[in-house]
Amino acid sequence: MPRDSAFRIDPDELLKAYTLGYFPMARTRHDEAAIWVLPDVRGVLPLAEAAAPRRLLRTLKSEPFDVRVNTRFADVIAACARRAKGREDTWINPAIEEVYLELHRAGFAHSVECWREGALVGGLYGVSIGAIFCGESMFSTARDASKIAMLHLIARLKATGFALLDTQFHTPHLAQFGVRECPDTDYQIMLAKLAPLRANFRAGPAQLSTLTVLQSITQTS
Repeated sequence: MPRDSAFRIDPDELLKAYTLGYFPMARTRHDEAAIWVLPDVRGVLPLAEAAAPRRLLRTLKSEPFDVRVNTRFADVIAACARRAKGREDTWINPAIEEVYLELHRAGFAHSVECWREGALVGGLYGVSIGAIFCGESMFSTARDASKIAMLHLIARLKATGFALLDTQFHTPHLAQFGVRECPDTDYQIMLAKLAPLRANFRAGPAQLSTLTVLQSITQTS
């Protein structure tokens, strides 16, 4: 049964919102509606500044996961929406799940997935707008799975013509990858420059080699 139009997010409206710096969030998982958010200060990663701790790069070299792209987008967003330790509620409600599935089918939303022994154990998803990739959420049920997905995302974005990863918010977790705070005034300048450009998330190989990913990341302490 189609969702009540009062609570449906139009995919074209969502793409337009991204070009203005807005993104949707629900107040709770069970809230039927969503609000539009425009942070005064947001997290951004100019891809040329991407970095990672030495320990995480050692983990990457051991190849603990099979990393895939866009094979189970619906499962990734559903996992991001579920409760997890330390996260009793999420901002991803059914209306948000539905519209991002539409964007995925239209070629704008993508997932990076970590698999182990046939099980999806971590990943992330986001939306491509010109040469900007807007990261939405990530999850992990195995140690470092979401972090390895992040490293593969960065490498893929650099290989396919992107210039900026927009993480929406700045956190200590994201700072280890080089994410920094950016005032909205500066972000709007980046949007005006990068949103009209063309980058193609699907242009790279189905799976990146570990060497390619390592070469895309600067090692930190």
